Amino acid sequence: MNEKTFSMKRRAFLFGAASAATGLAIGPAFAQKFAFDDQSEWTQSYDSGTNSRLARSSTPLLSQETVAATEQAIASLRDAVARGGWGTVQAGQRLRLGSKGPAVVALRQRLAASGDLQASGGAQDVYDSYVEAGVKRFQQRHGLNATGTLNNQTIAAMNVPAATRLRQMETNLVRLRSLSGNPGRRYAVVNIPAALVETVADNHVVSRHAAGVGKIDRQSPIMNAKVTQVNFNPFWTVPASIIRKDLIPKMRKDPNYLTDQKIRIYSNGVEIPPSQVNWNSTEATRYMFRQDPGADINSMGFVRINIPNPHGVYMHDTPARGVFGDDFRFVSSGCVRLQNVRDYVAFLLQETPGWNPQTIQAAIDSGERIDATLSTPLPIYWTYITSWATPEGVAQFRDDIYNRDGLGPAAAMAAAAAEETGPAH
Repeated sequence: MNEKTFSMKRRAFLFGAASAATGLAIGPAFAQKFAFDDQSEWTQSYDSGTNSRLARSSTPLLSQETVAATEQAIASLRDAVARGGWGTVQAGQRLRLGSKGPAVVALRQRLAASGDLQASGGAQDVYDSYVEAGVKRFQQRHGLNATGTLNNQTIAAMNVPAATRLRQMETNLVRLRSLSGNPGRRYAVVNIPAALVETVADNHVVSRHAAGVGKIDRQSPIMNAKVTQVNFNPFWTVPASIIRKDLIPKMRKDPNYLTDQKIRIYSNGVEIPPSQVNWNSTEATRYMFRQDPGADINSMGFVRINIPNPHGVYMHDTPARGVFGDDFRFVSSGCVRLQNVRDYVAFLLQETPGWNPQTIQAAIDSGERIDATLSTPLPIYWTYITSWATPEGVAQFRDDIYNRDGLGPAAAMAAAAAEETGPAH
């Protein structure tokens, strides 16, 4: 099963468990205060969906401003729940521009309930540019590709009950409060559920980077650490877990795999040929595997970023940049892959003498292994925040991909059933 197919199945299961009806669409109070997108506030012109534009927020995730905004969003969600929550959208339909009928009316009500669509915009039973813009807005704030088409993943996210979203945000507020006291003047944040990296200086976001993070069965750890060094054109020494889980099975299927990937085997510092290893056993785990440098094939691309930690993880570039366009980026063995790694490295080395964008590019272009040690190690926080809000009035939600919120599929199903049948006695 490929990653995209798995993404669709995972989302359908995760969100579909919480799709019971929760009441009719609520009034405009909640909708006017908080609306949602990925990292941006939407400035909308509802006379045409194509005129909708994004204004990116510069507020750091780990800040008192985000804490205060999240507290306000929780108050609005509590009001929404007290009003009966929001309606659901029927599963199994693909509405798009030009669609008509009662299903579009229900979609409009759902979008209006969460502030993604002005209730007065356009004809009520037509999927017009107003609705398309509202769907895009909803998709962005839930970490989905903003297609403007109502697909299964979007429907599943819409059908998560308001009460479940409230509990999710309350859980994450505790995390935000614990991390937002004094993260530092300059620091970086990896938000694992959002698969996003943020750099911050003087309480202002400098850059954001799409990331590839740990798979469900090879999770990226939650940790506070410091970035100490950048390695340009690095070798990649294959971790023992990947030798066992990946290389041995691949060599059983294709004896040329290591040669094609420019991965060499060493025993006590001496290179040995792949044919000398018994791939039908665990013998390979006794050897060191190292991939030659070269961004076209090396798993770390141009750059490795060292973060001393007990988990043995780090950050790096990647030759497989297509993953950054996916909404499901849980693809690594625990390390973090970075989009636009040059900008990230420039931030890391900004206060290290002798380094600037020009010298960084020259180091990459040299093709040689060059190490740059930060003059002051940079604090970095690998966090797990699935819900938060910005001062612009934008609340955001992500999949609880590692089931750390306690609201995974089973919990979501129980919550939905409770809302449908009433409280247990």
